[in-house]
Amino acid sequence: MHKTIPINLAEMMENRMEKQEKTKYRLASSVKECMKTTPVDKITVKEIVEGAGVARQTFYRNFLDKYDLINWYFDKLVLACFQQIGVSHTVEESLTQKLVFLREEKVFSMGAFRSHDHNSLKEHDFELILGFYQELLAKRGSRPLEEDIRFLLEMYCQGSVYMTVK
Repeated sequence: MHKTIPINLAEMMENRMEKQEKTKYRLASSVKECMKTTPVDKITVKEIVEGAGVARQTFYRNFLDKYDLINWYFDKLVLACFQQIGVSHTVEESLTQKLVFLREEKVFSMGAFRSHDHNSLKEHDFELILGFYQELLAKRGSRPLEEDIRFLLEMYCQGSVYMTVK
């Protein structure tokens, strides 16, 4: 007779998610290593997976492309500080913390922000900042943004990205 082992589905899912998260960080570490010698636009998925010691299928199970990986890692670095705005941080404190993270991850930041691809970190950061301020303004106001205010907000957010890159 076989002994029945109770299976805790929640525990299995948690272990799987932890493993997947570790794999994502290994891929991020590999792309950061590649960035030391190669511009982002020239890094291949093959180089990333070889550096991480995973199969190509594993990469595509987790990310659409190298830019998706870069944007995921960026989110891990900076979104936590933005979630604290209005809770335990001011906007200024959160922006300062973002710049500290980017300075600490200098190789990654400089490499990622140099890309001009339409999926680049510059575009991703712009969308994050714009979304953040639109949500903040929506909470404070009762009507949609007027076209000229939206234009000014987009210009401000583009300038913010430009200054981050600079």
